[in-house]
Amino acid sequence: MKNLLNIAALVVLGLFAAQADDGKKVSLNGTGACAKCELKKADSCQNVIQVKEGDKTTTYYLTGDVSKAFHKNLCSSTAKIQVEGTCTKHGDKLEVAVSKIEAAK
Repeated sequence: MKNLLNIAALVVLGLFAAQADDGKKVSLNGTGACAKCELKKADSCQNVIQVKEGDKTTTYYLTGDVSKAFHKNLCSSTAKIQVEGTCTKHGDKLEVAVSKIEAAK
């Protein structure tokens, strides 16, 4: 019975964590790149930031005019960047509507 309660608690926490990504303000530090040119994961150019946490690397697709204006810095190479914005999940893809993006200090 105790194991069943532990499993139920983990499932509830997992569902809560999945919903927390939707509309959550985030501040990310990682490696910026072009999803098309550098990663070969898209049909058209789009900025991404890859954030490494331990052995896991999470890719966030960056959206909005602020991200597009910064694209010239990432299309032909990668760079350490800092991003602020609102994170949402679309299918299996995490997207950040960027409010601020800059080279990492």
